Amino acid sequence: MTEAILRDTPSLLLLGPGPSPVASPVRLAMAQPVVGHLDPEFIALMDRVQNGLRDLFGTENRFTLPISGTGSAGMEAAIVNLVEPGDRVVIGIHGVFGGRMRELAERQGGKVVAVEQEFGKPLDPDAMIEAIQGGRTKLVGFVHAETSTGVLQPLDEIAEAAQAEGALVLLDCVTSLGGAPVHLDALGIDAAYSGTQKCLSVPPGLSPLSLSDAAFDKIRGRKQKPTSWYLDVELLSGYWGQGQRAYHHTAPISMVYALAAGLDAALDEGLDARYARHRDVAARLYRGLAALGLECLVEGSFRTPMLTSICVPVGVDEVAVRQRLRQVHMIEIGGGLGPLAGKIWRVGLMGEGARPEVVSRLLAALGESLAHQGHGVDIAGGLAAAGEG
Repeated sequence: MTEAILRDTPSLLLLGPGPSPVASPVRLAMAQPVVGHLDPEFIALMDRVQNGLRDLFGTENRFTLPISGTGSAGMEAAIVNLVEPGDRVVIGIHGVFGGRMRELAERQGGKVVAVEQEFGKPLDPDAMIEAIQGGRTKLVGFVHAETSTGVLQPLDEIAEAAQAEGALVLLDCVTSLGGAPVHLDALGIDAAYSGTQKCLSVPPGLSPLSLSDAAFDKIRGRKQKPTSWYLDVELLSGYWGQGQRAYHHTAPISMVYALAAGLDAALDEGLDARYARHRDVAARLYRGLAALGLECLVEGSFRTPMLTSICVPVGVDEVAVRQRLRQVHMIEIGGGLGPLAGKIWRVGLMGEGARPEVVSRLLAALGESLAHQGHGVDIAGGLAAAGEG
């Protein structure tokens, strides 16, 4: 059975909104022998992973660890612990994942004030500030890099307004962590979660989560325990904390190996160099798309470098293009979500996928797929434009 799975698994270039291409050292790490979840060597690795995540998040938070689950588990862990029934919660929504944050806060009994923006545009800071100041706000949540649209949200004004009102700040960093700067301590972000399958080039399965001391004070002061036992961060801190480790659950050992390898790669490269690489390949893609006559959904100054939303030209079958990319060129890209379904393609240049040669391969394949539908494009011009600079 295993041989059949390996034989039938296509060697796709993953350039969608996630997962991203997995680096060879990460695959090798996952193949290492499994040890017990309380083995001394594994505990030492846990410490190293936590320190690496602190570097990536830009924080000294003691509670910084990978939740056993995907990015959605990180979101749920943050909100289940931080939101109590009756809490006034302001959520910024400019894409699908801000909407999920709102739904979960409502399920926890929070009184959610939603500040909505058109998909493809950043949140209006003035509207967010007005909502934050409109009552006794306990938590302000929003998305840094909105995976459904490709918008990179400015953080400073909203975070400062929340702090001025004594509210905690929750940030979705699922797509940005490891590909764009995330300075939790400098910005005063109290809680942030991410995923391993984006800019870290690790398979999906873990969700880095970081909580400030202020966030933990809020959790310890709850009137009732969180509704989730598995995601109760006080219990998790007993397993991931210092000193005597208390069994909580059986950690996904091989995934922690993978994350350690992914963190090593990011930190060895240097975070500033890694962020610059993501910006460079994004700029190459933008130039190539323009030369092909394609437009991006998001205004230039608000585009997230690791994920680009491309407007589907009039008369083009967007599903057929994606199918041809996969079947003929062995490239996977994503379609639109929610109100953008059928209107955009989402291209992820994340981690190992953020390379100049990857941009060239994508542009050539995309140009050919469009030409196959009779949509005239200048493929050579697109490749030349992407290679400039």
